[in-house]
Amino acid sequence: MIRLGVNIDHVATLRNARGERHPSPTFAAKQAMRFGANSVTIHLREDRRHIKDRDLFLISKNKKINLNLEIAATDDMVRIALKFKPKYVCVVPEKRKEITTEGGLNLSKNKNKLKNFIKKLNNRKIRTSLFINPKLSDIKLAKLIGANCIELHTGKISNKIKKGANYKKEYKIINNSAKFAKKLNLDVHAGHGMDYKTAKILSNINEIEEFNIGHFIIGESIFNGFKKTIHKFKKILK
Repeated sequence: MIRLGVNIDHVATLRNARGERHPSPTFAAKQAMRFGANSVTIHLREDRRHIKDRDLFLISKNKKINLNLEIAATDDMVRIALKFKPKYVCVVPEKRKEITTEGGLNLSKNKNKLKNFIKKLNNRKIRTSLFINPKLSDIKLAKLIGANCIELHTGKISNKIKKGANYKKEYKIINNSAKFAKKLNLDVHAGHGMDYKTAKILSNINEIEEFNIGHFIIGESIFNGFKKTIHKFKKILK
């Protein structure tokens, strides 16, 4: 069964719209685990546009929550990760003006920086993954950099599926990428822009061990409830 990671960033987005404390990302994290999520993802961006430092403090304090912390590869963020010691870290690219993460890391440009970043986290027994585009060259680089886990960016195939367009080419790329990564003994995760249909299609790729899904889960929960939405994904991933 593919594991399900639930990203709760947009619970914080809704809370921040009023500058108050409701809805609580900490409560959302507890509920996600209670309803069957295998882990909870939060992205502590440099601009703190949704998740705040206090959220990280409160969520990381609860050891029943398997926390996956998404961060950019900066000195400040590695310091924060080493301080709070989440179970998992996913290194993601970050641009100040982007609405959401637009693609995978530029591994060739940041090879040495990422190698040192991963080493520091792995030395503290924090499983660290790299968020990358589904390209064989990037997967090779991820292995050379020292990663033992990657997360494949699924934005392109997700958009095709939502539009009812032909997604066979993108599926083949992700399928080949996952199989190649497994041959290199890399753990394979996937995420970005996924909904029920995308999850069902990509769950046919046996090499993918984990999906991380956020925006759709939070949006769908407005109409159908958090518990029901998580349960539906878990059923799809069986």
